Amino acid sequence: MKNNTLGYSDIKVSEICLGSMTWGTQNTESEGHEQMDYAVDHGVNFIDTAEMYPVNPMSVKTAGRTEQIIGSWLASRKNREKVIIATKVSGSGTRLRDDPGLSRQSIFSAVEGSLKRLQTDFIDLYQIHWSNRSSYHFRQSWEFDPTKQNAKETKAYILEALEAFDRLIADGKVRAMGLSNESCWGTSQFLSIAKQNGLPTVVSIQNEYSLLDRKFDLDLAELSINENVGLLSFSPMATGILSGKYQGDKTPPGSRRTFSRDLGGRYTQHVIPLVDNYISIAAKHNLDPCQMAVAFCCSRPFMASTIIGSTTMEQLKNAIASVHVDMNAELLHDLNAIHQRAPNPMG
Repeated sequence: MKNNTLGYSDIKVSEICLGSMTWGTQNTESEGHEQMDYAVDHGVNFIDTAEMYPVNPMSVKTAGRTEQIIGSWLASRKNREKVIIATKVSGSGTRLRDDPGLSRQSIFSAVEGSLKRLQTDFIDLYQIHWSNRSSYHFRQSWEFDPTKQNAKETKAYILEALEAFDRLIADGKVRAMGLSNESCWGTSQFLSIAKQNGLPTVVSIQNEYSLLDRKFDLDLAELSINENVGLLSFSPMATGILSGKYQGDKTPPGSRRTFSRDLGGRYTQHVIPLVDNYISIAAKHNLDPCQMAVAFCCSRPFMASTIIGSTTMEQLKNAIASVHVDMNAELLHDLNAIHQRAPNPMG
């Protein structure tokens, strides 16, 4: 298992990161513990969570349960120094706090809650889950709408958030800061405002990335490489679509499609034939399609870590084994040929 450094920090993370958003709904506490035990035993040192988890479905009543499961595992295994813990502060729309946005006080309050649930004195990577302005992530819109945000207000919010992170880092409660579901312009503003004011810089950005969603390959990839802001990719298997398990309009019991029929707008008629193509490429190269999908993400030059999420141990073991896949030139050529024919099938 290869390790990568997060930005300009001293934090080294495994190329595979263990996602946790199903722990507390689709997975029990003991199942979450089993996943963490196996992952750590096989070279994974990085666990990602969020104050709003679990999801599928997400509920204010269950928010924080995933962090509690990680906290009970850390307390029982007594291995805090061996793992890198990343969590996130939620933005508008979650109703987790009276403050609907990401004010200084809201961030401080969120950190204290996460520290308590995680049963730890510090968070290695603390991320802003999504921006405080309108976003085109998660297929919320088809084009940028300048009427839904104000640049002056956005820059003021970024400065306030950075000042909060500066205090948290100085107090030893957070080691580094990252972004999530952010745009190229938004990330550049965090970097610029931090530099202008001597505040902590962003070390990572957690955005969706997979063979079916390669928007990051464009301007964000350029920023990532040149500014040393590594990608933490989530949904490397496109919420399970790339496994092929949904082909033929199937809904396996306990799968995410049980909660979301179109998988958040991802499973469309445009995607179905492409999945067949990718599965054929995997067969041609004698590869498991899930392992191929994860290995592709890990191979990208801007990738800091690829976040995998599993509801079964079989899925977890299969995903971690992707580190042994040889992403050779012929395989990459075949994958890119499909991408060039349909560069943005999920919108």
